[in-house]
Amino acid sequence: MLHRIEDWDDAYANWPNIPRSERWPDAWIAPAGAFREQLGPRARLDIAYGPAPRNLIDLYMPETAPKGLVVFVHGGYWMRLEKSYWSHLAAGPLARGYAVAMPAYTLCPDIRIGGITREIGKAIELAAREVAGPIHLAGHSAGGHLVTRMVSETSPLPGDVSARIGNVLSISGVHDLRPLMRIANNRILKIDLEEAKAESPALLAPLPDTRLVCWVGGNERSEFIRQNALLASVWKGLGAATAAVEDPDRHHFDVVDGLSDPRHAMTKALLAG
Repeated sequence: MLHRIEDWDDAYANWPNIPRSERWPDAWIAPAGAFREQLGPRARLDIAYGPAPRNLIDLYMPETAPKGLVVFVHGGYWMRLEKSYWSHLAAGPLARGYAVAMPAYTLCPDIRIGGITREIGKAIELAAREVAGPIHLAGHSAGGHLVTRMVSETSPLPGDVSARIGNVLSISGVHDLRPLMRIANNRILKIDLEEAKAESPALLAPLPDTRLVCWVGGNERSEFIRQNALLASVWKGLGAATAAVEDPDRHHFDVVDGLSDPRHAMTKALLAG
């Protein structure tokens, strides 16, 4: 049977379609704050990577010399939330010996998505100077888009940094921006066709040797499930090593929880190899 999306706002709306969604984002605040307090001086907060007020990065260090670096980029539709909500998600990689960087970035409408891409590139450059070894990237929702842009053919990263990137984990990422031109929030995002083509990883080739896991909750909106499978499929056809995972009984807000557990399959996928 043929199906056409008639309500694009509903197709990309998470809060109205998740039971008891009013718990988020506040549900992240307490565990994130407790985690930062527990780390003490191993939590280096608000390191500036650029001139804008939100050009700040938090760097969490393991107890011993780090094996490498994980960078986690938060979501919020490129227009809301900030890095401190997700501090506790560093727990999984930290327990496995990796330093974890979490950047903030300027939010729309004060910037375009292409500008956020460049800011995240600068944040990763700074973190890469602070921590040696392989770099693994993870991002949730809009953050999933941003980390996959880092390994797209027009990545803002310099070659010496991109050469260090191992695995990329896009969690509930949006990889083709063209549908978002149809939603009401585009009055804030201001995506036009030129930017959609330039900033959609699904419309770009991956960098050589890209290793990508696209991970989505099985209870998410069908558009997020489609977007998840889309990039894994397109980039596999362009030579990248990819996998697409649908995590049963997870929705858009709790699908990220696995990163807080060093034994979880999500953390293992991020750090594999």
